[in-house]
Amino acid sequence: MGYLQQFFRNIETFPSRKTETVNPGEEQLRHELVHFGKMLHTQGFVSACDGNLSIRLDDQRVMVTPTGMSKSMMYAEDMVIVDIAGKKLSGSCKPSSEIAMHLTVYKMRPDIKAVVHAHPCTATAFASSGMALDEPLCSEIVITLGSVPLAPYATPGTHELSDSLRPYIPGHDAILMANHGVVTYAGDLLHAYMKMEAVEHYAKIVLATRQLGCRKALGTNDLGKLLDAREKYMRNGH
Repeated sequence: MGYLQQFFRNIETFPSRKTETVNPGEEQLRHELVHFGKMLHTQGFVSACDGNLSIRLDDQRVMVTPTGMSKSMMYAEDMVIVDIAGKKLSGSCKPSSEIAMHLTVYKMRPDIKAVVHAHPCTATAFASSGMALDEPLCSEIVITLGSVPLAPYATPGTHELSDSLRPYIPGHDAILMANHGVVTYAGDLLHAYMKMEAVEHYAKIVLATRQLGCRKALGTNDLGKLLDAREKYMRNGH
């Protein structure tokens, strides 16, 4: 049984504060956002009220986590639905203050169905040191992420942040944001979350190679083979 299939079988064990009449498919997605929000917190990728996650419901609507709430303490009913312009359509909470960034990704990448933003420590340290994670040192990361560029600093929660990401969104699935954090996105929330894990894992590897004082990047021929494998990986919706 697949990960998400098992996850949805266990939805009835998740906490809920109230009962609402909602679309069954959207109810599953609410619980998925709660689940992966907890995963971000458990992994130490966020603290306090940091981070945000979203899922594209259709061409006109996005479900996003609320602002000002710990990702370890959310309920399904806390999720907010906005239109593609960011106008709130439903929900008792306010949408994430970073909603503009999410909407920019969805508008520029029709293939993307989920976005995750977090502050994993090692990757954010690279972002705060002005260092991209774009050196091909690890074969699995080339296949999963390609490279991870560094976008210039822009104030969180502003349209300037979205503008700073625009040049990188079409060709990358993970971006470091200078002095801020990381954003990842994919065809579903599971893979968007796993890309966040992959970024942090790779940042730790790169840091270790720098501490050892010796880095050996993949050669051109080997890199080409891995990029071909990445194309196949991406065609499968990852």
